[in-house]
Amino acid sequence: MIIMDRALQARAAAGNPVKVGMIGAGFMGGGIANQIINSVPGMELVAVFSRQVDAAKRAYTEAGIENVQVVTSVTELEDAIANHKYAVTEDAQLLCQAEGIDAIIEVTGAVEFGAHIVMEAIAHRKHVIMMNAELDATIGPILKVYADKAGVILSACDGDQPGVEMNLYRFVKSIGLTPLLCGNIKGLQDPYRNPTTQESFAKRWGQKAHMVTSFADGTKISFEQAIVANATGMKVAQRGMLGYNFSGHVDEMTHMYDVDQLQELGGIVDYVVGAKPSPGVFVFATHEDPKQRHYLDLYKLGEGPLYSFYTPYHLCHFEVPLSVARAVLFQDTVLSPLAGPVVDVVTTAKINLKAGETLDGIGYYMTYGQCENSPIVQQQNLLPIGLAEGCRLKRDIPQDQVLTYDDVELPAARLCDQLRAEQNTYFALEKVLVMVG
Repeated sequence: MIIMDRALQARAAAGNPVKVGMIGAGFMGGGIANQIINSVPGMELVAVFSRQVDAAKRAYTEAGIENVQVVTSVTELEDAIANHKYAVTEDAQLLCQAEGIDAIIEVTGAVEFGAHIVMEAIAHRKHVIMMNAELDATIGPILKVYADKAGVILSACDGDQPGVEMNLYRFVKSIGLTPLLCGNIKGLQDPYRNPTTQESFAKRWGQKAHMVTSFADGTKISFEQAIVANATGMKVAQRGMLGYNFSGHVDEMTHMYDVDQLQELGGIVDYVVGAKPSPGVFVFATHEDPKQRHYLDLYKLGEGPLYSFYTPYHLCHFEVPLSVARAVLFQDTVLSPLAGPVVDVVTTAKINLKAGETLDGIGYYMTYGQCENSPIVQQQNLLPIGLAEGCRLKRDIPQDQVLTYDDVELPAARLCDQLRAEQNTYFALEKVLVMVG
């Protein structure tokens, strides 16, 4: 990753910056815009989409760019890029279709909208960096199939915990150890939190209450760990993950896991509440060579069999431009599915639900998400929470019960449902072909 700065400096010196379009201009989008414009030589944020064009303008003005051009057609956007002007629009498709954009950063957190954007960007052979674990965990594997066929990179990003975990995972593997646990450190986990309980915290940090709630109620970390599982082949030890409460340092947790179980499962993804260093990530790994274990003990990592590696922070928007550079300049993926889904995030009742009600969205009042191994999700016909919003309940569901497809009526004609069905069929057939072959 250290080579990224010099590669971008070379693009800057050549007058050939990496050109980026961003979908979404909320709290995180504003941070990304400021980072690219003021701290990343060799990269230009040439266009920003927001449903309200004023929000797109604000992303630029808060980063010190006053002169922006509102565009409403592909031709206008391409002209703006050619003339070195910054463009804003309320039509996201324009960024996907226009020539002169190397990569799209998708930062909406929306599943149905995000599915349309990613498919359109892939169709026009643009690399896509997603700050959208919700979309990735729901239909990421089939989106990756389309991206591979188009010859473009589809990736999660540096800075978010999954990307930081994956960087650490790759480092640990590169020095000869076998990762057996990828972990995420949380400060709070309460599945019954809602936008009302989180309102004051959200206001304090200038965020939306439902986004904050999705972190507090465990849904977000479930999405994040699911995409790590899908990128590594790791599983969960149980529905919802183990999720220990532990107030010490993660180095002290290595004795809390059964190494034989971890090896039998092929490794697990998990989280811990309250541990240090918060809000970092960690990887526990083994080494088979006794000579190397002796060195690891000398280097203060202990006697094993599990060795602890951690990153004590994740810097979100600061690192997202690095992901763009990795994709465009080196065709390197931060994190993407290996193949079909390994872990999914399933819909769970946050309150007692009543027949006839329509489910609200992620981080609201009615549901929360839990990780579950994908074979069980398929066997039990469980409803992914990425598809739950807008579903109408056919029957009463008690609090904490996991919902199935049989419990709901899906909204009509959603692309995300079509892609999920295609994903199920595609990877079921692939499994059959592997068995026959």
